[in-house]
Amino acid sequence: MNRRAFLATGGLGLAGTLAGCSFGNGGRRTDTADSDVAVETVAEGLESPWSITPLPDSSQLLVTERVGRVTLVDQESGTVTAVDGTPEVYASGQGGMLDSTLHPEYPAKPWVYLTYSGANDSGESATHLGRGRLDVAATRFETFEQLHVAEPFVDSDGHFGSRVVFGPDGFVYMTVGDRQFKDFGPDHVAQDTTNELGTTLRLTRTGEVPDSNPFVDEQSVVDTIFSYGHRNAQGMTVHPETGAIWQAEFGEQDGDEINILEAGANYGWPIADEGCTYGEGDPIGVSHADRDDVVAPVYSWPCGSGGFPPSGATFYTGDAFPDWQGDLFVGGLASQYLARFTVDGQAVEEAAGLLEGREWRIRDVVVEPDSGHLLVIVDSPDAPLVRLRPA
Repeated sequence: MNRRAFLATGGLGLAGTLAGCSFGNGGRRTDTADSDVAVETVAEGLESPWSITPLPDSSQLLVTERVGRVTLVDQESGTVTAVDGTPEVYASGQGGMLDSTLHPEYPAKPWVYLTYSGANDSGESATHLGRGRLDVAATRFETFEQLHVAEPFVDSDGHFGSRVVFGPDGFVYMTVGDRQFKDFGPDHVAQDTTNELGTTLRLTRTGEVPDSNPFVDEQSVVDTIFSYGHRNAQGMTVHPETGAIWQAEFGEQDGDEINILEAGANYGWPIADEGCTYGEGDPIGVSHADRDDVVAPVYSWPCGSGGFPPSGATFYTGDAFPDWQGDLFVGGLASQYLARFTVDGQAVEEAAGLLEGREWRIRDVVVEPDSGHLLVIVDSPDAPLVRLRPA
């Protein structure tokens, strides 16, 4: 089974077939597991969960499920309670209820920001951003408002993105996938800045365009765009020291990437890429190094490496694992493990793989604020949420 079929079927039953391959930039992991880590089950029975958002000063976690739900998970009891008042979503293919993040002044301003796929009257779909005022005690959104729709609507069930974070500038950063367009050339939607596909968008907290966006003075470019030339970024996090936005992005066959965002930058897809086409293994565009108008990834899984592909990312900032301070964790889907990377400026090296051998497609990973433990969710119709703590 090739990588494309593996992703389509959820990759069940192929544990370990991709782990152990040659990884990013031709390197290999220096170790394959961490014996000092214990794995505990926090909750079970989640249906295709997509994101974890810890609520501050609380044992509660906000978890999105791609089938269209937002749930509250109590870490102490393991109970899972659906949140009412969520938006209607287009839960088909890779679409549904996707990412979540909190207003920077939560809980004083109890807004929860959600990304999700929605459909128009013609059945075409697009990635949406909205926000709701969360009443935790009542387990409901008191109000919910749509803030932005990444246009155009497309007749596709794939590549919605979508992660959402607040940057240190207080703006909302949101990834939008390329919707699986296959015309690999300069006319591809991810290279066409008159649309919002294959981009990272930057918006205000109410969904408007910041005056400082890089293309606000260019009439031929959509002014919500912060960066473009992306395929399908499903990991995004903020560096705890530099404040830079880091992304983890799917390639085609291999070509998965870790990128650091720059305002107005072109990340190359598909005119510059390190991956290749499904099946034939033909190059897609040229290497990033062969063009001076694109930004190269700081880490990549080149064609022939076996790929990763990445979903969910976070920098470790807790106290439970002192040796991990500043390391980057990225979830692996087809590769079925959680990768730990050491980071020194823009030098990124894979150091370890955790949770291998469990046949778990890792969808998201976050640091629990109080304990410093890692919380991980698995992409499965009947999925666990687990905690990684010192053994």
